[in-house]
Amino acid sequence: MKHVTYADKALFLDDESADWLMEYARALGVAGQTDSISLHAIGLDGDEVDATFLLNSSTELITQTTQNSIEAPANDEAVGYMQEQTRLILSPPPARGIEDPISDML
Repeated sequence: MKHVTYADKALFLDDESADWLMEYARALGVAGQTDSISLHAIGLDGDEVDATFLLNSSTELITQTTQNSIEAPANDEAVGYMQEQTRLILSPPPARGIEDPISDML
């Protein structure tokens, strides 16, 4: 589990979610893009919460390890989304040309 600080708020996220949140924020910042991602987390009061992070080139995000014994909820779907979007940003598919509609008719 990792302790994540964002906009003066602290949450606990599972390691995979915290690591991909940081990596996705980095990729968006490099590309000058913006996105938001919602994750299930544990608040400092120990309650489960849903948090939405706005990620852009000026996002200030800190992740740090913790020895907390609480198990953070998984975010499999959100992690998959961040992985795919990060891959598309860092390794975009090759551009394809527009096919000539006239030659298609011949």
